[in-house]
Amino acid sequence: MVRLRVIGSVFALAVRNRQLRRLELAFAAFNGAEWAVWLALLVYAYGHGGASAAALMAVVQLVPSALLSPALAALADRHRPGRVLMAAYLAEAVTMGMLALAMALSAPALVVFALAPLMNLTISIPRPATAALLPSVCAEPVELAAANVVSGWAESGSVLVAPAVAGLLLGAGGPQLAIVGMALVAALAALLVAPLKGPPPIPSDAARPVNLFADTAGSVRQIAHDPPARLLVCVLGAQFVLVGALDLLYVVLAIDVLNMGESGAGYLNAAFGAGGLIGGVVAAAMVGRRHLAPALICGILAAASALALLGVHPGQAAAFTMLAVAGLGRAVFDVTGRTLLQRVAPPDMLARVFGLLESLMDSGLALGSLLVPVLIAISGPRAALIGAGGLLAVAVLAAGRRLLAIDEAADVPVVEINLLRMLPMFAPLPAPALETLGRALEPVRAEPGTVVIREGDVGDRFYVVADGEVEVTRSGVTVATRGRGHGIGEIALLHDVPRTATVVVTRPALLYALAKEPFLLALTNHPPAGQAADRMARERLGELADLTDGA
Repeated sequence: MVRLRVIGSVFALAVRNRQLRRLELAFAAFNGAEWAVWLALLVYAYGHGGASAAALMAVVQLVPSALLSPALAALADRHRPGRVLMAAYLAEAVTMGMLALAMALSAPALVVFALAPLMNLTISIPRPATAALLPSVCAEPVELAAANVVSGWAESGSVLVAPAVAGLLLGAGGPQLAIVGMALVAALAALLVAPLKGPPPIPSDAARPVNLFADTAGSVRQIAHDPPARLLVCVLGAQFVLVGALDLLYVVLAIDVLNMGESGAGYLNAAFGAGGLIGGVVAAAMVGRRHLAPALICGILAAASALALLGVHPGQAAAFTMLAVAGLGRAVFDVTGRTLLQRVAPPDMLARVFGLLESLMDSGLALGSLLVPVLIAISGPRAALIGAGGLLAVAVLAAGRRLLAIDEAADVPVVEINLLRMLPMFAPLPAPALETLGRALEPVRAEPGTVVIREGDVGDRFYVVADGEVEVTRSGVTVATRGRGHGIGEIALLHDVPRTATVVVTRPALLYALAKEPFLLALTNHPPAGQAADRMARERLGELADLTDGA
């Protein structure tokens, strides 16, 4: 019963936060647009050259993204991730519009084939940028876990909904109409994330000039020297070999094994997507759990076992059932794996880590589609099912002990770190110092009417508002209201004076408290941060002086 309540509350956890709600709606729109445009471009290519042209369309889109995704993802580490995400959605809408215009004007197919990889490069940015932005819009770690589950639902749901919508638009006006419709969806996603900025970049990253190829190589080197992040990126990337293989196996199963005809491929694909939605519900039960590696390992073993059973005993009923189980297992694996990766990846490299994962996704999809013909040629389609799942299961089991060790040590306070980065005084701090401060924060929940700070008291703690709202008063007169991302209580600590104002909670709030000693130590050891704190304190003292003069 308790676990059922947890599952039921996951959606509420994600949607009660206005910023998180905007981010998740935009991500759902993005996923739908991605799937629908992918299908529309394959239909266009097939109409201009058959299966070989469709395969070429897939390759020309995947290869540039596989090569450049880490460098493009680094933009979200070097700039505010919210700004990068909005720009990516806008670029996606523009390039989709260009594709649709080229088709409508009956431009040579070569033009469309040249524009398609450009559009796909814009699609490679949103997932890493969203992963980098998520911790900064969440108020607490459990909210981050819930957000990852909802993101998984969005991806699985798009497998069901987007092809159907694309089919309607393709039937009504061909590929150009489908792509125009998705360009509008991408523009809507940009509008949704427009208010979300995210934390500022680490100053050293922001100052470096952009060099796509050097940034790609640098990102790979940095992640290669971080064993936990390296292993999780490789394990998560391996799943896309299975996904790429299944894209082709749906067709082979439907036509050559189950005699369902061409339409059967779509139905089998939908069964996998439906299983993914159910898997999202199962993954919701993981929200709030300290350890995720056991669920990650069980998820992929369930997917591999389902495919192996289908290979041994093929049949229409078995196909729908086993593919749904495979989709369920893969969804649990993906959600828990991404959440664990957010816990262990260096906070200043989140976008780059997920950018490399995006690159491995494109490479895995291509490799999976190439692997299936080889396995079929060796021992037939049924063996290909067993082999595709078995290879991934072996890889995960080989890494099982290390995954469990990473899970045991995964306690980087990513949500707290991103909250601190939103404050100008802490933004200049290097990543290790931010992690130290993040570990020192203590969560404080307070209901309306709670006095957090009382004027005249001795100052012993600094507070950061993660959720809710507080009112600042002096001598009973309101000075200001503070909400998410604001700090309170710094004047007494910096100037060693009694509290200069009273702070009362006006809306249910989650605050993070930082004791005086680590607060002062962090600022005194880093001059730019100390100067930013002094400026903030002077501004607050100015507000109080203006209030006194006005009285």
